Amino acid sequence: MSEALQELAGLIEGKQADAVVSTEIAVGELSVQVTLSGLKDFIDFLKSDRSCRFSTLVDITAVDYPTRGARFDVVYHFLSMYQNHRIRVKVAVREDEVVPSITAAFPAANWFEREVYDMYGILFSGHPDLRRLLTDYGFRGHPLRKDFPTTGYTELRYDEKEKRVVYEPVSLVQEYRQFDFMSPWEGADYILPGDEKEAAK
Repeated sequence: MSEALQELAGLIEGKQADAVVSTEIAVGELSVQVTLSGLKDFIDFLKSDRSCRFSTLVDITAVDYPTRGARFDVVYHFLSMYQNHRIRVKVAVREDEVVPSITAAFPAANWFEREVYDMYGILFSGHPDLRRLLTDYGFRGHPLRKDFPTTGYTELRYDEKEKRVVYEPVSLVQEYRQFDFMSPWEGADYILPGDEKEAAK
């Protein structure tokens, strides 16, 4: 299998040299890093080239690297049922950059791209209906960004008195936001209930 993937990687690098930044084979899958400017043509190539025929879009997601210049990786997963191969395509994107939509080639990308926009705030140019998919209409921020607070900005609850759902700002005391991640069993200088039985032996 790895020989076939190496052959495929060589073919892709040869035919799409301008778009391909790097290739890697790991865990039985080929990963290809491509340039943002060459992304759309590269994906069209994957679908139409007789040696590839990646006709099934499995997923689109993103990864947030807040300290990196190109903050996000947008990640595409494709399947070729004709060649029995999977491929992962990654493109690095800065926060102010817009990714071309691939909905024309893969209509299934519609909701995937909407989810990536909703969760990460990444914009897709040429998308037919780019709006939030999983969060509420007035939702602030993008929940899968690493700098999004774990508590969020607002909470919603059903108010029994008003007989409706109400939105309220989250108010947690600061001590609930900080954790030392130390196990209560590490460095404990106190006796827990039941420990006295062991000490008495």
